[in-house]
Amino acid sequence: MYGAIEAGGTKMVVAAGDENGNILKTARIPTGTPSETIPKILEFFEGQDIEAIGIGAFGPVCLDKDSADYGRIGKSPKLPWVGFSWKEAFSGTGITVAVDTDVNAACLGEVMYGSGKGLSDVIYITIGTGIGVGVYCSGELLHGMLHPEAGHILLPVREGDDTKGSCPYHKNCFEGLASGPAIKIRYGKEAFELLEREEVWELEADYISKALMQYICCYSPKRIILGGGVMNVEKLFPMIREKTSGYLNGYLDTAELKNMDNYIVPALCNGDQGIKGALFLAKNITGGQS
Repeated sequence: MYGAIEAGGTKMVVAAGDENGNILKTARIPTGTPSETIPKILEFFEGQDIEAIGIGAFGPVCLDKDSADYGRIGKSPKLPWVGFSWKEAFSGTGITVAVDTDVNAACLGEVMYGSGKGLSDVIYITIGTGIGVGVYCSGELLHGMLHPEAGHILLPVREGDDTKGSCPYHKNCFEGLASGPAIKIRYGKEAFELLEREEVWELEADYISKALMQYICCYSPKRIILGGGVMNVEKLFPMIREKTSGYLNGYLDTAELKNMDNYIVPALCNGDQGIKGALFLAKNITGGQS
């Protein structure tokens, strides 16, 4: 048995599962302060024969396993959690923990069990309340000095779009222009209230495609997987594929890009990619990877 935590800003999804990524038990715990939330998480895992726990956490979070701060949250807008350590939270349990970002865990879940299965180079992008990007490169999750924050690449603003953007740091970053809150700022309504307005989704597809063009040039992924609440609008996919091809403008000539329907694809784990990825993190840290 392995444990998994998908740590979000509004809720924590906790689960126990097996070595094949099957979720056997799960619960949702509202995200309060650490003193309110952690005891409930520990209670969930009590009495279960858990070998290790994988955690996909909101960031920024230290991912350097050689650092004393491994698993510690940095300067997060979620102020009660600044300085909180996932590693220290479980230090009294005897259970080993493996920590990565929430979007990296989701990327890993899709690589192991979903749309990226069998591929060595994949990007997973979640587009919802924010925009996060998990990068799986040469068979490993990409970290670097911290972890990719590719949701904050700057994009050219389309002429006539005078939205101020939703990101407090970068008004014209990908997240600031194309996240769910950005849509609400621009149109004054939630995305689900705008389904019949084609101009909304044409502009959304345009910004997403501008970002994908840059990711393709920088990371050279063999597949791009799109998830998150905004991507439940299925008509976005054909528009994104067409626009991304247009922005590439024939510069790259690969077998993958000749079949865009199989290159830019939806997630396949039915919303469980984060938990499944966290289960794999736990399995991997115990040496259970086959």
